[in-house]
Amino acid sequence: MLTAFARAFKTPDLRKKLLFTLGIIVLYRLGSHIPVPGVSYKNVQICVDQMGSSNSLFGLVNMFSGGALLQITIFALGIMPYITASIILQLLTVVIPKLENLKKEGQSGTSKITQYTRYLTVALAILQGTGLVATARTGALFGTCPVAREIVPDRSIFTTVVMVLTMTAGTCVVMWLGELITDRGIGNGMSILMFISIAAGFVSALWTIKLQGKIADGWVEFGVVILVGLAMVALVVFVEQAQRRIPVQYAKRMIGRRAYGGTSTYIPLKVNQAGVIPVIFASSLLYIPALIVQFSGSTAGWATWIQKHFVKGDHPYYIATYFLLIVFFAFFYVAISFNPEEVADNMKKYGGFIPGIRAGRPTAEYLSYVLNRITWPGSLYLGLIALVPTMALAGFGANQNFPFGGTSILIIVGVGLETVKQIESQLQQRNYEGFLR
Repeated sequence: MLTAFARAFKTPDLRKKLLFTLGIIVLYRLGSHIPVPGVSYKNVQICVDQMGSSNSLFGLVNMFSGGALLQITIFALGIMPYITASIILQLLTVVIPKLENLKKEGQSGTSKITQYTRYLTVALAILQGTGLVATARTGALFGTCPVAREIVPDRSIFTTVVMVLTMTAGTCVVMWLGELITDRGIGNGMSILMFISIAAGFVSALWTIKLQGKIADGWVEFGVVILVGLAMVALVVFVEQAQRRIPVQYAKRMIGRRAYGGTSTYIPLKVNQAGVIPVIFASSLLYIPALIVQFSGSTAGWATWIQKHFVKGDHPYYIATYFLLIVFFAFFYVAISFNPEEVADNMKKYGGFIPGIRAGRPTAEYLSYVLNRITWPGSLYLGLIALVPTMALAGFGANQNFPFGGTSILIIVGVGLETVKQIESQLQQRNYEGFLR
């Protein structure tokens, strides 16, 4: 494998792509440490040191920004607005016929949908930037920190507008950097930036676990977490690569004197067909009650109940709701992203059939049956992986800092596998061996 890495850097065009990608990553991480104008950097550091970089309420957005959210930097919003916009457009493509027709038009239609995604990203960045600035001004971003209300000393409208515009511009720059990696680098740019954002917090999270440990100065807990992490990575790789292959046979056709078709292939149905989307949906939905309570400042009975059961994230009500939402969204997303009737119609159009299954409606029913059966273990696996940070280290008191679980491990393993496949395909095109013989 190390030899393959050496060969990758010896190939001129591949080396150029790898170095370009690394350069963009350095720029991205640099922007994650430049504070927004109007923010007291000193007070932010005091609150971060006191409260820690893990915040249960803003944890997901903070993770996707590589810790830049709680630092209130120019890349504070990170890639999250683009992810949200992409998911919204993907859902609307199923609902709105015009978008569905655009998707079927090929490259030109895809370009238009990408343009709509960019516009929606800017709108969401303005909305999220305004919310973040308002939260920072009220002191709710760091809760009980004594200087939380002093993070934004100047409360004027001009300063607020400048902060929001700076964060929005930062999101646009992040989106541009991601597209540059896709066009001129290696891998999918947005996925690479997500990977870097999450990986950036691993070292500090692991060291926090070591500092909070009690056995042998924390080294026992640290070692246990590393072993659990390796086991989690192995499990995620195994399930992410698992697929059910539906055999498809194409009938032989005579056109003139030539015979076409007669080939055999398969439809790969992944066990985790929905990817990490259900976890993001469930996490975002469970943030809404906590945000309502925090911004309302109410002390009524309903607010106290939500504060007790849904804010900390370790209550049985929260765990059960989170798990059920992930299972629901897994089925929901698979239902809208994979259309068995469309696949069956395309197979029938080109003379394809599943051995033993009649073409048309019986094929669509068979695909739906298989998809439902493999989605059950996939959704349960997603729910269990997502609950690892909450349950695995509850005894150590460091569950919020556990890096090997939930959204983080799914994205890191998924993006890592995809990027390695792309580098391997580039090597094989040049008659080199891949990473594994």
